[in-house]
Amino acid sequence: MALMKTSNPALGDKTFRDLASSGPSGILDAAGSMTLNGTVNKTGILLLCAIATASWTWRLFAQSGDASSVTGLMMGGMIGGFIFAMVTVFKKEWAPVTAPIYALLEGLVLGGLSAVFNARYPGLAIQAVSLTFGTLFVLLLAYRSGLIQVTEKFRLGIIAATGGIAVFYLFEMVMSFFGFHFTTINGSGTIGIVFSLVVVTIAALNLVLDFDFIEQGVKFGAPKYMEWYGAFGIMVTLVWLYLEIIRLLSKLRSRN
Repeated sequence: MALMKTSNPALGDKTFRDLASSGPSGILDAAGSMTLNGTVNKTGILLLCAIATASWTWRLFAQSGDASSVTGLMMGGMIGGFIFAMVTVFKKEWAPVTAPIYALLEGLVLGGLSAVFNARYPGLAIQAVSLTFGTLFVLLLAYRSGLIQVTEKFRLGIIAATGGIAVFYLFEMVMSFFGFHFTTINGSGTIGIVFSLVVVTIAALNLVLDFDFIEQGVKFGAPKYMEWYGAFGIMVTLVWLYLEIIRLLSKLRSRN
């Protein structure tokens, strides 16, 4: 069976390659293999983990009204989340432990960031959350109904676009150390909003590739722990999508 590629770094094309011996005809039987329902359930658990810690940092900021009260937690969550994401990518069998920790750490970041943005633009956070989950369910429905077909051209196009965005963000970060800032792209003008719309679209379409890749993993008969890894991959994309949506909404609100 040909393995599917995805631009999500957590769900690369070699994810299931070394697991062939653990398929239904190998060491594990069907009861010990990855299932779609199991992956969905694990995704729900990770979302609950993120919501729990996000609620905590949100409440801390709401009580103090000072961003410094959550800055340390956000930085810790950002660094810790990156570390545990890398550990999960390289040690997939640890995903049942590392994926929930990643979700908890990312929740610290999302909660604090959402509270800060919401204080400046009331109602922004709930709009971003609604759009993120709305996008998730609409794309899942479109994928399951066959409305969106994951062809090779579609897959390669999204992978190329995601790679281009990643390179641009890295270049932007490096240039900022030398005092160069892309104010047009990051601003609330037409170019900045169009750029954010494009990035949000690409982030959303990555979910379709993730759905397809996880489905292939289920067909491949991957080990049970890969349900956690598949859920982790979805979580990575959702975090990116939410951050891009809240960035887009803040640009739109700043124009008013």
